[in-house]
Amino acid sequence: MIGDLWYKNGVIYCLSVGTYMDANGDGVGDFRGLLRRLDYLHGLGITAVWLMPFQPSPGKDDGYDISDYYGVDPRYGTLGDFVEFTHGCRQRGLRVIIDLVVNHTSDQHHWFREARRAKDSPYRDWYVWSDRRPANADTGMVFPGVQKSTWSHDREAGAWYFHRFYDFQPDLNTSNPMVQAEILKIMGFWIQLGVSGFRMDAVPFVISTKGAKVRKAVEQYDMLRSFREFLQWRQGNAIILAEANVLPKTDMEYFGRDGDRMHMMFNFHVNQHLFYALASADSRPLAKSLASTRPRPATAQWGLFLRNHDELDLGRLTKAQRNAVFKAFGPDKDMQLYDRGIRRRLAPMLGGDRRRLELAYSLMCTLPGTPVIRYGDELGMGDNLELPERNCARTPMQWSTEPHAGFTEGDRPCLPVIDKGPYGYEHVNAAKQRRDPNSMLNWTERIVRMRKEVPEVGWGDFKVIATRDPAVLVIRYDWRNNSVLFVHNLDEKPREIAFSVGLPDDAGNLLVNLLTEDHSRANKRGRHTLLLEGYGYRWYRVGGLDYLLKRSDIDTKATPRAVRDA
Repeated sequence: MIGDLWYKNGVIYCLSVGTYMDANGDGVGDFRGLLRRLDYLHGLGITAVWLMPFQPSPGKDDGYDISDYYGVDPRYGTLGDFVEFTHGCRQRGLRVIIDLVVNHTSDQHHWFREARRAKDSPYRDWYVWSDRRPANADTGMVFPGVQKSTWSHDREAGAWYFHRFYDFQPDLNTSNPMVQAEILKIMGFWIQLGVSGFRMDAVPFVISTKGAKVRKAVEQYDMLRSFREFLQWRQGNAIILAEANVLPKTDMEYFGRDGDRMHMMFNFHVNQHLFYALASADSRPLAKSLASTRPRPATAQWGLFLRNHDELDLGRLTKAQRNAVFKAFGPDKDMQLYDRGIRRRLAPMLGGDRRRLELAYSLMCTLPGTPVIRYGDELGMGDNLELPERNCARTPMQWSTEPHAGFTEGDRPCLPVIDKGPYGYEHVNAAKQRRDPNSMLNWTERIVRMRKEVPEVGWGDFKVIATRDPAVLVIRYDWRNNSVLFVHNLDEKPREIAFSVGLPDDAGNLLVNLLTEDHSRANKRGRHTLLLEGYGYRWYRVGGLDYLLKRSDIDTKATPRAVRDA
């Protein structure tokens, strides 16, 4: 059950069609506008575009309340526009991943409208009902503080329906074979239109047993295998990237012991400990999280991210660790959400400090997995905390200094464009950064290109190298007799460290810097000594002197004399 493993060394870019580029001036982004920006995405160097929901929806939850799985919301265009978009991506060598939101539907979906109409409706069992209000209706809310219950009464149906999320998002009865067959049909439909994979929303809830009599939900992992099999049969290179914020001990249940379930999963465990490391300058819990999420099948892959369209969930950290992250990155109550996370974008969280932004991106690109970039973060976009809940970090893309940041020619963008302060579009926009060789955008383009040139990160095994300094993380990857090594200083103060690469013989005596000409040669005891500036980072390829001289892409004349004459 092995297809094309393109995702092992990819770079994924996430965007919302509605906030990316508006072509018709109605204030809402659309596929025609997105098609115009494909050359921008291609130039950034990404390999896949992940689209948030764009199907017809009442729009009460940013499109995650879908009312028709087989269409395009008229605000974004037509199915023809979507096909033109996927064709444009294919011309540029870009793959398309779309959200697969099948834990629940909108209450406006015709399935639910039919289900509530009568008990003998063929769609009645597509949802989860109870004649009485279940005793556990006040537990299990996904949005505590905003969501009141997980069961609501429907007057027309004369019964209570289950909703893990908001009350306008009734849960599908995913244990029903008819519902499972429909999920496969949905995947097959979009594959035929040029899609190469799906980011499956809320996977633990999709596979859990549901019902008023369910005291402890049981995960139906075999369901994941059926999804995987269908994709492999229908299109061998199609994948599922699972949103599953679960404990490391259950990771293999989602991947499958034989690699026959999910192709990819987001690594929430590492994400949370990464932000703790950035907040505390302590890499040790991060190293432990890397070790605990190390097991995975050879064909499986982690998705590594910094920020996404949701809040930064800190629920897996200890109380002390969580408070440290809150204090550093979200000290005010309006920066926090659902009693568990931070709702800000990356740049304001890090105080707009270019050094820390580069450090964070360097870490994302060099930890085990495939990097996933959130639209606008390549520019260092900010947030608007005046907007409710998660909308603060979902503002329109900032293209230029034109009105509304060049996002729309209309007068009313779907969400207000950031136009004040240091993150206003006059200061932070793509056009301005294109022309600045030292901009965040051009730096991101270079780091994406370099990430694709170190496939050891995506394919190889890793080892954390001891340095005796918790502020510094050193990690080495080995794959097919090649090795790369990455060093990160999490502290604002300079650090001097000494370490051995840990390879036999003299294989680790020379470290060839991939980003500058500052190479490193070990002393007679095989140890390297590095002086790292505050928030400094290094990318090295490991190799002896012969390796350095044979590499055609390294200018040996620019190599330090001590190395050339060794």
